[in-house]
Formats: sequence, structure tokens, C-alpha cells
Amino acid sequence: MADAMAALRAWSPRRWRAAALGALGAFLLLGLPTDLVPNPVFGRQIPAPSWTLPVLAVSAVLSGLLLATYVREGGPAAAVPDGDGEGTLDGDQRRATLGGVLSFLAIGCPTCNKLVLLALGSSGAIAWFEPVQPVLAAAGVVLLAWALRRRLEGEVACRVPAARAGA
Repeated sequence: MADAMAALRAWSPRRWRAAALGALGAFLLLGLPTDLVPNPVFGRQIPAPSWTLPVLAVSAVLSGLLLATYVREGGPAAAVPDGDGEGTLDGDQRRATLGGVLSFLAIGCPTCNKLVLLALGSSGAIAWFEPVQPVLAAAGVVLLAWALRRRLEGEVACRVPAARAGA
């Protein structure tokens, strides 16, 4: 945890701006379609439980911070490619993506989710999916926090030099 805090303290204003913009973007991306941010396009058939707004806020902040870990100091934002250089998703990116999806499913209206309705029907969405949503919220936040912590700790970890050819 100390390494993660050290990494945050070393961030430039550029990274903090990216984190703030990323958090705002995630807040709108999650909040608008779930109607936690009131808008004329989307609506809810079931009122949002009281825990959904804090989950939205925490998920947005974690997502913004996580996005900022991909911003290079002194250069344009870029994803760091994995070992094969092709930029495929690494474990932290997968955790972050899954965490964001779980957060979205958790804060959404259970009867407004078409996939849930197809799988369970409207009564199943209320009887089976709605009680599971707080668990999805917790899992989503934990995955986002885990991915963020690993990214931050990786910023200050000692790098192992590449093996020399023929050595």
C-alpha cells in the first residue's frame, strides 16, 4: 500500500487532470444510462436504492485514477503493451474492465437490463437479480481497486534488467 501511495504522490498535474477527466467521464458513462444522473433519454422503472450513488461515485473515482496510470509522464496517453508488444489486455486491464461492467450491472435498474429480462423475465429480475446487485457492486469496486493498486505498485517497483543476448 505504501508503494501505491508513493506512486500517487509522484504524479504530475498532467496525470491528475487525466484522473479528474476520467472520473467525470466514468461518472457520466455509468450514471446516464442507469438514470442515476437524471436525463431525458434514459429512465428507471424501479427507483434506485440508496447505495447506488456511492457505488457510482467510488467506481468513477477508481476508474479515473486507473485511467491516469496509463498516461505517460511527459508524453501522450497510451496503453502500455504487454510482453508481446501487441497491446492485448493484461490481467490488470481485464480486472478493471470486469470491475466496470460489474459496477454498471450493479447500479442499473434490474428490469431495464434487456439481458437480465431475457434470461430471467421481469419477476426473475426482481426476485433473483435485484438482491444480487449489492454483491456485484462490491465485486466491481474490489476489482477496480485491485487493478489500481497493482498498477500503482508497478510504477515504483524495481525493474529487472533484460537478459543480455548470449548471457
